Amino acid sequence: MSRNRCRLDIVRDVLTISIVKVRKTKIMHQANLNYVQVNKYLKCLLRSGLVELTGDSYYLITRKGHEFLQLHNAYIERCNRIRTAVRETEQGRLTLERICFNGDHGIEGLAINKDILADLQNKRP
Repeated sequence: MSRNRCRLDIVRDVLTISIVKVRKTKIMHQANLNYVQVNKYLKCLLRSGLVELTGDSYYLITRKGHEFLQLHNAYIERCNRIRTAVRETEQGRLTLERICFNGDHGIEGLAINKDILADLQNKRP
């Protein structure tokens, strides 16, 4: 599934590339950016202190940049957990709809998430 990267994904890519000293051209190619984009992102990252420009025209991630990458990874993990929970919740909704609208009179025979089944059984009157 192809999707466009958001700005945070591009920043993550540039910072990851900049873990070692690297020139602008290499960042541009490895991050799949054009010249205007790489200049825009590098200017922003320099201004925010996430990368530094060394005296020999190389870019290098800073301590703050490393901290950003750690926070970004934690954010992505949280997003993935939420997506999984939403999918499981949707499966539970579909199961309830099958029970209501397909004439099923019990939930024991349906293939659903065990946690959802337990929740449903515990909440019966």
